[in-house]
Amino acid sequence: MSIIIYFSSAGGSRELKQQQNSIFQFLDSKKIIYRAIDITQSPSMKEEMRRKVGSSTALPPQIFNGDKYCGDFQAFFDAVEDNKAEAFFKI
Repeated sequence: MSIIIYFSSAGGSRELKQQQNSIFQFLDSKKIIYRAIDITQSPSMKEEMRRKVGSSTALPPQIFNGDKYCGDFQAFFDAVEDNKAEAFFKI
């Protein structure tokens, strides 16, 4: 299984970009291999992300380990703050 991050490279707020970068930097610092999927490259990617999350209004970033949903940025942030990142990423 591999970590998959659905993110947006276009538009968005400064906060969104900071959230996405925070996740990427964390994974890079822990040398965790991940795949980043840019939902702005194809409408089907956004639909896929929302279908997998189970919400028609889900926004990036959304994090998965294979097909298992890990959570959004807030869930990631909370897990890191609680020193439970490994459990969050299901690794």
